[in-house]
Amino acid sequence: MSAQLRAAGALPSARRVTVQAIRHYHYHPLPTGGLQRSDAAARAFRRSMRFPANAYHNAVIVRNASFARLLPKLVVKFVRIPALFGGLMIGGFAWVQYQAVQMSNSAQQMYGNVKATVSGTASSLWGSALDIAEQTKRGWDNTKEQVELPEWLEKILRMEGETGGSSNSNRGSGSSGGPGGPEPPKQSRVGAAAAVSASAAAYGYDQSADNDERTPEEISKDDHMMFVTKKMIEIRNLLQQVGQSTSVTLPSIVVIGSQSSGKSSVLEAIVGHEFLPKGTNMVTRRPIELTLVNDPSARADYALFPDISSERITNFSSIQKTLMELNQAVPDSECVSDDPIHLTIHSPRVPDLTLTDLPGYIQVAGENQPRELKRKISELCDKYIRGPNIILAISAADVDLANSTALQASRRVDPRGERTIGVITKMDLVDPEKGAAILTDKQYPLRLGYVGVISKLPAQTGLFKRDSGNLLSVISRNEKAFFSAHPSEFGPDTGVNIGTITLRKKLMQVLERQMSSKLQVTSQDIRRELEETTYQFKIQYSEQPMTAEAYLAGSLDDFKHLFRKFTSGFQRPQMQDLLKSALDQRMLDQLAARYWNKPIGDLSFVPPEDPHNIADLPKADLPSTDLPRDHPNPPYWHKQLDLAASELTHSGVGRLATTVIASAIQSDVDKLINKSTFAKHPSARQVIAEAASTVLADRAYTTIDGIETSLKPYRFDVDIQDHEWTQGREHVSGVLKTELEHCQTAMKKLEEVFGDKKRLREVMTFIDRVRKRDIVVGRESETSGAGGFSGELLARGREAVFLRDRAEIIKMRMLAVKSRQCKTRDNKYYCPEVFLDAVATKLSAVAILFLNVEMVNDFYTRFPREVEAKLGEHMLDGGLQKFVEGDANIRRHLDLIKKKELLELVLAKIDSLNSLEGHEKGDVGGRRRPRRSIF
Repeated sequence: MSAQLRAAGALPSARRVTVQAIRHYHYHPLPTGGLQRSDAAARAFRRSMRFPANAYHNAVIVRNASFARLLPKLVVKFVRIPALFGGLMIGGFAWVQYQAVQMSNSAQQMYGNVKATVSGTASSLWGSALDIAEQTKRGWDNTKEQVELPEWLEKILRMEGETGGSSNSNRGSGSSGGPGGPEPPKQSRVGAAAAVSASAAAYGYDQSADNDERTPEEISKDDHMMFVTKKMIEIRNLLQQVGQSTSVTLPSIVVIGSQSSGKSSVLEAIVGHEFLPKGTNMVTRRPIELTLVNDPSARADYALFPDISSERITNFSSIQKTLMELNQAVPDSECVSDDPIHLTIHSPRVPDLTLTDLPGYIQVAGENQPRELKRKISELCDKYIRGPNIILAISAADVDLANSTALQASRRVDPRGERTIGVITKMDLVDPEKGAAILTDKQYPLRLGYVGVISKLPAQTGLFKRDSGNLLSVISRNEKAFFSAHPSEFGPDTGVNIGTITLRKKLMQVLERQMSSKLQVTSQDIRRELEETTYQFKIQYSEQPMTAEAYLAGSLDDFKHLFRKFTSGFQRPQMQDLLKSALDQRMLDQLAARYWNKPIGDLSFVPPEDPHNIADLPKADLPSTDLPRDHPNPPYWHKQLDLAASELTHSGVGRLATTVIASAIQSDVDKLINKSTFAKHPSARQVIAEAASTVLADRAYTTIDGIETSLKPYRFDVDIQDHEWTQGREHVSGVLKTELEHCQTAMKKLEEVFGDKKRLREVMTFIDRVRKRDIVVGRESETSGAGGFSGELLARGREAVFLRDRAEIIKMRMLAVKSRQCKTRDNKYYCPEVFLDAVATKLSAVAILFLNVEMVNDFYTRFPREVEAKLGEHMLDGGLQKFVEGDANIRRHLDLIKKKELLELVLAKIDSLNSLEGHEKGDVGGRRRPRRSIF
């Protein structure tokens, strides 16, 4: 009865409370599986089916929620459901459970990644603080050793040391030490964590499931090795910049292997990111020189392509794409190139290493590949695996070592195996016994041994994408799962090297050892190289310092000095001479059009003889004073002179003057550039020329308008003074003489082209007779000829007759200009040459007066500043380096200085390493030892 009352809810029951708690636990959304999930699924299904039940049944269920009572009832219920519906429901529940398990695993992995990142960042910050404190302590110790302190300060320091020592001993004796003496100092947990993080992050312990079981002494030794390796890699990078002698270098790690050996997977496991290009058609065509930099301060892993830009790349998929593009830039006809790709990766979780990834060996060239591809790849790899570089020979476990192309290549250059590390990949594809036998192989022994790895990522399962930044963690977990399952073959007591973390540590140790062994010889070579460089610097350049900035500044100063000399010699007189020469040509054009003879046209049509012949000019018209100025029908020669003067004054003198002077200045600037050091630099030359053009163009239109405004009074009436007439008379004689010389020169060239002077005179005689109408020719004479002469001979003859007549007219006018009639300006119609020359002189003087103020003086002021500004912009973004490289002598000078400075810096770093090593080993057991070198 009490049971029924409790089932109906009339009586309180402690069991109900307990069962409700149990139900609450079963339905809580924890990421669990197994029987609890089955129980929860059954209960959910039962509630959804709504089976009829009485209070007694509920009471039984409440009192005892066991599987023994649940499962039979659930089976009975399923029997009542159609078989197909039941099967679908079971499959659906199974799929939901599977995906829930995957979601739980992904959540756990994500939590582990976040935890590792936070702990790594905290450890890096603490490690940086400890490094600063340690460096400060070392600096103070060195200062105390090198600086002589006053006696009173030495006493104080001595007293502090004794006080500290006694207090420590007192604390030790006061403790519960017992007969063993004082208790050793306890290490702080935070300090220990910081010490572990310095090398643990580089080895990969913080990213893997392995526990760092190193002792404090091993941790300290590994940290010191990391520091020394980092410094020696810096030295190696500096030596690469010297680039003069192959003997002056330090070793790096060269990765070789066949195309299917897993070479790329090993490199990506070492780095911890997927960044190498993938493909089937020879994706690695250039060496990739990879530098790993352990950077505890880096918040995120990033990469640099130093030869391309200084931009930090944090997306490693973008790095993969860039590497693919750089490799595909090599044409298919060549397939491989020895031009390396330089890539630097910064991360707090990578060791300091320098690796070179080379194209994989092939056995047979493809159909679209050159036949010599196999030989090219072998030659390229042989170039890199020469000593003192370390060879990382990648071989697959499922391929016999006797057929390993990488080991065969290493045996050629390293027959004793002293600098070769064998890496056996795909260890999970062979039997554990066979894999262990490969790692302990005695037939192909290597002094540095073999390391077995499983660098291939396991197949991805579940709904979520794998975190690409936790690559080493996934690989390490996979390796541990495989190798720990076979302890008899890969256990700690077997003596085999396994795992990517072991490979990382081995690479650091071998690289540090190889670099240290070569550092002494390298130091001696550097000293000899530095002595030779210093001698050459003294002999060739008298130890004169030089920088790219100083060279640019000196070149600019020299050009400004040349420009100042030009400005002092290019003033108003020189500008007026240039403009007057241009106006003289227009004056000659007017004289030729209105006074002199015209070219001879078609011989088939002879125009009637002109009644106004220039030979009749002295007697054709009355003096100008006998006619009023407003005469309605002025004489012919009066009209001709007025029209010629009007054409000259309305011919656009402003535009002509601006164009002539601007062109002259631009030409002189080009000459100045040719005299300066900028002549060796085409880009800088173009910048200076464009600066001159820009400054001149800024004032061009204003100058033209101003000149035309100032010349308006001369467009209607030009008043010539006596002294201007006299100057024009003297000047025009020279102009006519020059024109006569041009005619005579053209006549001589025509005679040379014609070849036969007699024949030319015959043609000229024939043309004269046609002009006198003694002979009549048809229209076809231009093509078929006439009088026994071809059409081409007749054309040359007409040109010769024209030049002859022009020369005769000029000679006649030269005599007229020198005659008495042309002595005064009253006879200007008889002497049009003198009058037009005086007008041209007046126009040029007025135009230059305005142009000099408006444009030239402005150019002289602005141009030097414009050149300096334009060159400054041009030298940005590597322009200065290209500018310096244009001068071979300066480039050699700067290269010699750079080489000298780099060699001095390398020696300083080597000495610093020696001092550091001596300081680390100087104190043992409280006694100071003599300092020893790293060698």
